[in-house]
Amino acid sequence: MSPSNQPIEKGAASVAPFAICALGGLAGAAGVALAAVAAHKVDSPALATAATMLMIHAGAAVAIAAMATRVSQPSRYCTVAALMLAAVALFSGDIALNTLAGRHIFPLAAPTGGSLLIASWLAVAVVSALAWRGRQNV
Repeated sequence: MSPSNQPIEKGAASVAPFAICALGGLAGAAGVALAAVAAHKVDSPALATAATMLMIHAGAAVAIAAMATRVSQPSRYCTVAALMLAAVALFSGDIALNTLAGRHIFPLAAPTGGSLLIASWLAVAVVSALAWRGRQNV
């Protein structure tokens, strides 16, 4: 049994929180590196914003993955965390590419990533409310 008295999952579901933490670590490191570039090489508020967004959402994804290890349906939290990491990679990656190379991943990539970030935060709220509601009915 896991600490939350739920059966420990096997297979992909049990690996997902660790994979998300690994990707979150890479995103956080990329955010710090991008912040250094913004501070020392390219004076760009947009690049600094991209760095900040990477670091904030990397930490959030790690926290969400940690939460996934404490609930009965971890795949919901892992899906949300994965969406968040993909969205911030799209948002920040497009801003960085545009700032440093003068081109975009695809038209409207940054706004698409930003919209997906908003959706991922709303999904955190919904998944958490459903988990809380499920605990209230027990």
